[in-house]
Amino acid sequence: MDVSKGLCVSSLFVILAISSSASSSDLRHTNNWAVLVCTSRYWFNYRHVANTLSVYRSVKRLGIPDSQIILMLADDMACNPRNADQGTVFNNRAHQLNVYGSDIEVDYRGYEVTVENFIRVLTGRLPSSVPQSKRLLTDDRSNVLVYMTGHGGEGFLKFQDAEEITSEELGAAFEQMWKKRRYSSLMFLIDTCQAETLYRSFYSPNLIAASSSRIKEDSLSHHSDPAIGVSVIDRWTFYLLEYLEHVRPNSEKTIQDLFQSLQPSLVISTPSVRTDLFPVALSRVRITDFFGSVRKIRTLPTDDSARANSSLPSVDIQPSSAAADSDVFVYSMAEADEHADQAKPIYEMQPLTIYSFVLPIVLAACLVFSH
Repeated sequence: MDVSKGLCVSSLFVILAISSSASSSDLRHTNNWAVLVCTSRYWFNYRHVANTLSVYRSVKRLGIPDSQIILMLADDMACNPRNADQGTVFNNRAHQLNVYGSDIEVDYRGYEVTVENFIRVLTGRLPSSVPQSKRLLTDDRSNVLVYMTGHGGEGFLKFQDAEEITSEELGAAFEQMWKKRRYSSLMFLIDTCQAETLYRSFYSPNLIAASSSRIKEDSLSHHSDPAIGVSVIDRWTFYLLEYLEHVRPNSEKTIQDLFQSLQPSLVISTPSVRTDLFPVALSRVRITDFFGSVRKIRTLPTDDSARANSSLPSVDIQPSSAAADSDVFVYSMAEADEHADQAKPIYEMQPLTIYSFVLPIVLAACLVFSH
């Protein structure tokens, strides 16, 4: 009897240990969102708008749809009277790429870009009159990218030269997000002077932060455009984007690879990264876990007999002609969202379901043996 009790107790410990391990290491996510913020007004801050629009273009190219991007621009450089080429914003003096594009969706513009609105977007505390398109509709399975650029100083970032947000306020907003289960993992990127000081007050779990400069350092522009008379992009964002341009939606490149490419000799300041709040090594986190949004889906034959003999769940998504020779295809989140859950095995969607069945059986066995 004592042996039976010992076996029961041992079995319980094993099951609980496995269950705990599965839940604590489960950082899988099902959706990606981005909050991209330019806090500067006026023509001489053209580069801050170009910074933000360049990141916007990159995350869209890697698969995050406009419906899952909150874009906040404090000024409209494309329609500024000083802009000789109306309806455009360029991040290079050669004017090779119009990052404003023809399909841009700005959610907050001009005087709508305030500290209050930014914090309300993050925490979900918006009035009922605000449409769905201007809300951050995340949950505890969302990976969220927050990118900010503008003029800052030690522990603060200015909004339109009228107000500022502090490191403590940012930290409190992210903690509210965590408490309200509004993210699985969060990456905070900041390109401004003394940028490192903006995340010193962070304390929420599953958070990565990276900055363009350390305390007492300026964040410098990369180059100017003589045609418009101002700088068109900042150095840290320029090299960030240069690396992202070589990343494909199905890339295995990691966040560590990305940050290691941002060398002080290129940026002419000291980029820094904070990882103590994040439980996984950056060498194991793919760039597309935050900057992209793709899923691999295995499609099955449409023939009923072939489908009946398969143990995999069926997904009624027809492959594109470009990928017709393979049974594994990469779709953007926008294309595959409604089918992706069907493609996941039950044990992947609900990793603890098996324990909810096994645990009662073991408990019942223990009661039998004890008598």
